[in-house]
Amino acid sequence: MTLPKILIVDDEESMRFFLTEALAKEGYACITAEHGRAALEQLEDPECGVVLLDYSMPGMDGMETFRRIRERRPDTVAILMTAYGTRELAMQAVEEGVFDFFTKPFDIAEMRIVIRRAIERWQLQTEIRELKSDLGEKWQTEFILGDSQAIRAINEQIGKVAESDVPVLILGESGTGKELVAHALHQASPRRKGPFVKVNCAAVPHELLEAEFFGHEKGAFTGAHKRKRGKFELADSGTLFLDEIGDMPTAMQMKILRALQEGEIERLGGEAPIRIDTRVIAATNRDLPTAVERGEFRSDLFYRLNVVSFTLPPLRERREDIPLLAEHFLRLYNEKFNKRLRRIDRKGLALLTRYHWPGNIRELENVIQRGIVLAYHEEVLDDRTLLEVYPALGESDAQAGPGVTLHDKLEGLVSSAEKRLIQEALAQENWKRQETADRLGISRKSLHNKMKKYGLMH
Repeated sequence: MTLPKILIVDDEESMRFFLTEALAKEGYACITAEHGRAALEQLEDPECGVVLLDYSMPGMDGMETFRRIRERRPDTVAILMTAYGTRELAMQAVEEGVFDFFTKPFDIAEMRIVIRRAIERWQLQTEIRELKSDLGEKWQTEFILGDSQAIRAINEQIGKVAESDVPVLILGESGTGKELVAHALHQASPRRKGPFVKVNCAAVPHELLEAEFFGHEKGAFTGAHKRKRGKFELADSGTLFLDEIGDMPTAMQMKILRALQEGEIERLGGEAPIRIDTRVIAATNRDLPTAVERGEFRSDLFYRLNVVSFTLPPLRERREDIPLLAEHFLRLYNEKFNKRLRRIDRKGLALLTRYHWPGNIRELENVIQRGIVLAYHEEVLDDRTLLEVYPALGESDAQAGPGVTLHDKLEGLVSSAEKRLIQEALAQENWKRQETADRLGISRKSLHNKMKKYGLMH
């Protein structure tokens, strides 16, 4: 892969010259800028992938320049340099996404190593971006977040089923991620460039369902002032997601079945059938087999939709995924709410892990949002905050049920999550222990003990 150009930003001409000469010996092409504004202009060069930034510059300092660069070119890998480095500045820079931090004067040999790693990071990001483009964004969804056996099996099944243009039925309680599975199936399918159209069957008034699905001609009924295409037409060449299909009236079920069997629909007030090319994915939180037995859902439509089915487990049955999901929502809403909470503390994770989550992932997401907004600490989401924003978490022991050894199970789950977080931090910091400890917000001694505990010693 072609090496990226390195942009050197420093208000001292001698430093720009020194770095350019040193890096040229390594075969790198360099461009320079004397201040932040000039650096942003140099970013017009698409080959610019790595930036060496001086922190102290007139006008716009290095961190502000980095933030502007990140807005324009998120994949750019930045290294910060300063003659007045402090631990607080280094931590802030790394937390905001700076790849590495140097204090002047620095060892040029060490800097060459870091630049080599920065270029490898840029090349990896470029390869991933190109791969996503080649696959039509196929893997952007990354399917369903989780490391439990059940979720691994579902992710594997999504990968197999997505390419086959067959109807899919997704079953599971409310809030378990049924729509996410439908999106993943669409994004990983040959129809990914087509539309993804969702209809909540329970939210549409029964008298409007036919017009909603099949559309209508102008004047078809009172209030039909112009022609309207229905959801089947809007999803042509793409995917139609029928959410809560278990709540659809029986009479409408027959019309949906006919559309699926014949591959055509007819608008209300229309005179000719319209061919459609739409993949249908349906979902429900109802027990459809039982509904079929009771005559509440048509068996022929059930079998038509149930060519392939997914049953999503409730969150209480995949507790080992709770820390991973909670950290995901922490990162997501940190960015959305402009917060900087780096982690959830051990007691907070324990509360989350032992709660029974009747609202499943949607409920967990809501709790993390509340916690981030009302957190007592700027860097840590703790158990005190979580209990205040959601007192039900304190009732977990009583709701866990008889015969469950909460303490042992909880300790195992939290330890597993802690080990994973430490492994990720070590990898991000190239196994530098002090930097990893700073990232995690713990002492180096504490990190050493945890690495020893989890068998992570190198």
